[in-house]
Amino acid sequence: MPQSQRLSTEGILLLLGMALGWGFNWPIMKFIISEIPPLSFRGFCLFFGGLGILALARASGLSLQIPSGYWKKVLWICLLNIVAWNVMATYGLSMLPAGRSALLGYTMPIWTVLLSVWVLHDKFTLRIAIALLLGAAGVFALMSEALISWFSMPISSPAGAQLITGALLMIAAAWCWAAGTVLMKRWQVPLNTVALTGWLLLLASVPIIIAAIFVDGAPQQLPSTLALWGVVYNVFFGFMFCYWAWVRLVTLVPVSVSSLSSLITPLIGVISGIILLGETPGWPEYSATILILGAVAVVNFTGTKTATPTPVKTDPAQ
Repeated sequence: MPQSQRLSTEGILLLLGMALGWGFNWPIMKFIISEIPPLSFRGFCLFFGGLGILALARASGLSLQIPSGYWKKVLWICLLNIVAWNVMATYGLSMLPAGRSALLGYTMPIWTVLLSVWVLHDKFTLRIAIALLLGAAGVFALMSEALISWFSMPISSPAGAQLITGALLMIAAAWCWAAGTVLMKRWQVPLNTVALTGWLLLLASVPIIIAAIFVDGAPQQLPSTLALWGVVYNVFFGFMFCYWAWVRLVTLVPVSVSSLSSLITPLIGVISGIILLGETPGWPEYSATILILGAVAVVNFTGTKTATPTPVKTDPAQ
């Protein structure tokens, strides 16, 4: 299927909406899980987000039926891209500052590009290599002060062990997200992106809700109004819109392009920390801004644009 090697106008709009939605969500999630147990929070959002998307698909007259022979593939994508990411990233977030968690989570493009070359046999062009180096440099610039503090803290101390555990969880979550994204691209489930996103979220909610019953137990008290509004934001924007936008982006361009472009998200995460938490930007933030925007520009605004993707016949919503 012919495919654009860079983002179209639709892709840019989807990317901006997703980056804003997920970027501002990191400090919001950090606040929510201080009042609501992680599994309960994620299970609730996945369940109602999935139901909401499927309801919209049904109301639009789209088919909700997963094609025969694709159930196992959908479950594998769901396990890696949704279940593993949400569980490990949420627990990692509980052990780390919000901005630091976002940065570690968005090492995902590095793993995605490497996996796409191996699994999808994508070409590792000079353009992709330069964008990857710029993006990685931007992420490490944002992490520079955190890395210094981590290495200066004894691993044997409780605080040091918690930071290391949280970091490992975030990196593992990033790898699982990348693996799920590559499999989604390889298998190309012939189902409209709205219904596919809804099924991925709804199916992922089942094991997480079951685990929450045993791990989190019954709620001890009603969360604050602000935390409940944060949950509403997550259901409608963080899950329903942003997950759909991501699945749609994966269908529009090569995974290296969609993943490297998504580096804007941790940049928004840092900016949201400045706006919402009153953090003061320094040289890491300024240098990372230049590097990450450079990576997105290199991967999207150079080279010759190829034909736009031809929709799959069974996917009229795309």
